[in-house]
Amino acid sequence: MAQPVNDTQRKFEQLCKDGGGASGGPPLGKVLELLKFSGQKLNVSAYQTLAEQMEALPDANPWHVCFAMGLSWGHLAKTDTEFTRRVCAVLSDWNDDDLNAARSFFMERGPDPIRDSLVGGYSLFQKVTLPPTLPSTLDQLDTAQQRWLSPVLQPKSRPKYIGSWNSTAMFMVALFAQPALAKTQKTHRPLLPPGGPVFAGLKMLHAAKILKKAPDGGPLDDQAFEPGSLYLNNSLFSELVASRDDWCLLDVHSGIYMLGTRHLGSDNW
Repeated sequence: MAQPVNDTQRKFEQLCKDGGGASGGPPLGKVLELLKFSGQKLNVSAYQTLAEQMEALPDANPWHVCFAMGLSWGHLAKTDTEFTRRVCAVLSDWNDDDLNAARSFFMERGPDPIRDSLVGGYSLFQKVTLPPTLPSTLDQLDTAQQRWLSPVLQPKSRPKYIGSWNSTAMFMVALFAQPALAKTQKTHRPLLPPGGPVFAGLKMLHAAKILKKAPDGGPLDDQAFEPGSLYLNNSLFSELVASRDDWCLLDVHSGIYMLGTRHLGSDNW
């Protein structure tokens, strides 16, 4: 692997060097334990962050809060309550003042991806009717996501920059807003974001013979994607979560994210 940037990657590299697993790869049990520890450690702060955001913006549309946090966790924007507030204002009533303020929170990709994501998100919120509050069951959340994905999965109606991350991250964030519900998720309903660092982490697990199938598609979150890739990669999360009883899909997802990220600050997460 490339030069490790966090402790998860350093430990995974050592497990691969030590071998002892299938076909000379790392032992499955030790890799699963590493992913569980890393994922649950990262998720402690994620649950807390969502609780703080929701508490700070009690009158905002909760879906708008989740969409804004998806942009922050996708490293398009800094995690900041003021950013979330401005995004909620733009998605509720499009205006240049709040849009420009939101764009000012850009990170390494610059301000344009924030604008593009908000244009696409606003378009979808105009087309798709979601429940007024976040669904309290996995089935209801999955139904809302299928409604949201309907125009996304059609090339002619998919808004620009609504790729694998921006089309699914909002629902992942909705799970983080409901910790008790999130911890019951054992299958990929709703779907979680499969691109970026997660795609890289899945490739590493396949190369190490932890996963029998390689992830499908590509690593870029803003590109078009095939529905089959979205479901196939999520099925890999389900395969891993089924190997243990003491974790959930968000734990798997966050552990794989830590394995695949190249963010230099991840060693302090």
